[in-house]
Amino acid sequence: QVQLVESGGGLVQAGGSLRLSCAASGSIFRINAMGWYRQAPGKQRSLVAVITIGGSTNYADSVKGRFTISRDNAKKTVDLQMNSLKPEDTAVYYCNADIQTTVLSRSDYWGRGTQVTVSS
Repeated sequence: QVQLVESGGGLVQAGGSLRLSCAASGSIFRINAMGWYRQAPGKQRSLVAVITIGGSTNYADSVKGRFTISRDNAKKTVDLQMNSLKPEDTAVYYCNADIQTTVLSRSDYWGRGTQVTVSS
């Protein structure tokens, strides 16, 4: 059974930094894209950043220049370094991964989320 577990969330003042980590475990054949999403109260879940197995990245415009996504294929982890945090970054952050458990079986998996709160 595949599981994604996030860590690193917390409370930080505006202008500060946090580093989120996500570890995948279970019966995994291949992890394709991995990414981070966030959801603030009253808003839809939206993409923060995504990274392919080859290391190509894409970011939401609102976080470009401030956040950096990275992954370690051997460790099956993906991280999100968040700098210059703003109050509007406050949200629950979710890890997402496109995972094949076999050659022919492929699904999206989600972590349970970690709270990031940025105070003004």
